[in-house]
Amino acid sequence: MSTQQQYDVAIVGGGHNGLAAACYLAKAGKKVIVLESQPKVGGMSASGYLMPGAPKHLVHSCALDLMSLRVHPIVPGELELERHGFRQVEMSPAYAYLHPDGNSLVFWRDPHKTAAEIRRYSEKDAAAFLRLMKVVDLFISIAVPMMRVDPARKNLLAKLRVMRTAFLGRKLRPELMALVTSSAYGATLEYFEHPITISAMAALTGAAGPITAEGSGIYFALLGFLHKFGVGRVIGGMQALPDAMASRLAELGGAVQTSAVVEEIVAANGRVKGVRLKDGGTITAKAVIASCHPKMALDMVTKGQVEQRLLTRIAMAPANAHGASPLRIDLALRGLVSVDRHEARRGDGVSLRKCVLLIGTADAVLENFASSARGEVPKLPYMWITAPSAVDPTQAPSGQDVVYLYPPAMPVFPREGWDAIRDSAAAQTIAQASLYMNGLAEYEIARRIETSADLAKRLNVQNGCVTHLDTSALRSNTLRPAYGLGGDTLPVAGLYFGGAGIHPGGGVNGMPGRLAASRVKRFLG
Repeated sequence: MSTQQQYDVAIVGGGHNGLAAACYLAKAGKKVIVLESQPKVGGMSASGYLMPGAPKHLVHSCALDLMSLRVHPIVPGELELERHGFRQVEMSPAYAYLHPDGNSLVFWRDPHKTAAEIRRYSEKDAAAFLRLMKVVDLFISIAVPMMRVDPARKNLLAKLRVMRTAFLGRKLRPELMALVTSSAYGATLEYFEHPITISAMAALTGAAGPITAEGSGIYFALLGFLHKFGVGRVIGGMQALPDAMASRLAELGGAVQTSAVVEEIVAANGRVKGVRLKDGGTITAKAVIASCHPKMALDMVTKGQVEQRLLTRIAMAPANAHGASPLRIDLALRGLVSVDRHEARRGDGVSLRKCVLLIGTADAVLENFASSARGEVPKLPYMWITAPSAVDPTQAPSGQDVVYLYPPAMPVFPREGWDAIRDSAAAQTIAQASLYMNGLAEYEIARRIETSADLAKRLNVQNGCVTHLDTSALRSNTLRPAYGLGGDTLPVAGLYFGGAGIHPGGGVNGMPGRLAASRVKRFLG
């Protein structure tokens, strides 16, 4: 590498958002370079063969399924990613709740089929579910158009469409306001009465955060997205998405440099000048997009160029502030898993093996978040589990499986420290999952465990928060990541955020990168 390189735009971070931004800018004729600290691109959308004891079992080191990208399918289409190897299949059914007593509730793409599942337990709950879905659909119809635009712009056309939608749905306005201002758990209890329905809703919405938090009623958007857009899985593993983006970028003339650790975003006189790398190399650029965590980005800016009050403001922005964060466990198996007990109880021939399985009663979901906030490992881990190789057999050797265990609520800061309890927490999680999915214990070849502390260290994200910052009404639109830092400009001219820490937030969709690219294009004129 030469000691100095010149580009129009340097992008810090080669996750899917950074790559999306690079592609859009290269498509506009800009000279772009992506700088990724890891040996390969992908960030939280990476996958690979990460278990030495099972070198042919594919591991998804963070994101696994596609929901957000189906809500916002703009990026793959505009960047022609299918020409570069990106392919997904829809999972049907996608999610299934498994109750401890052997009953189950499948969340189908068709809300009426889901209502029929609920009707097996309660006619009243089935009717309430369809009523709730009308409210959730109205929320989505209002929210999604605004998620697709730059909140710092006027967006008059999008706002007119939203106003029209809100007017047509005005009869549902009281229920919509009640939903978005209540807790997810409170809304669940308002609508449903049967313990299986209540537990299924708690287990679904709990993936977004504590279900007792005020305003968490918006977590029901997960259910709306499922029914409206479905859930996809990338063939060949999630790595195929950033790899397709990198291929498209190369086609457009852009550059990617891996194992490139940025130590400083160089700025002088209130204007960005480029970046300085750990190996001593420098890259001059008219603009810099930081697709990494916003705090990490501002901490890298030349000292004295960002006001201390803004550094404090971003440092105090909540990231897993409720004290809970997912634990990730991957298991390589020498055989195939099954969900025999719950399938037999159904008796309708529906296969649950390919689903994402939701495990844990409503009480367990509540206890998991409460325990994590106290720094304690939950007694009965609530989790989402799935076998990626059941949908895409190429992800494990023939006749074998790889399984992904995801307890959403484990302590960010356990009292004893993760080094002391890592193995026992993993064993407890696997034992709990084994009660629902056959084969985990007897077929295990190897395992990989990643705590929030591990993720924070590996990808430099605060508290291991997979969305960079917690999502709430006070951390959305131009208030994301913080007041004064979510608009069209930052305190240093030419510096832009471009990751999950800005609008519209987390999820694998590329929209923050697309937004950052549009802002940089305006800046460069």
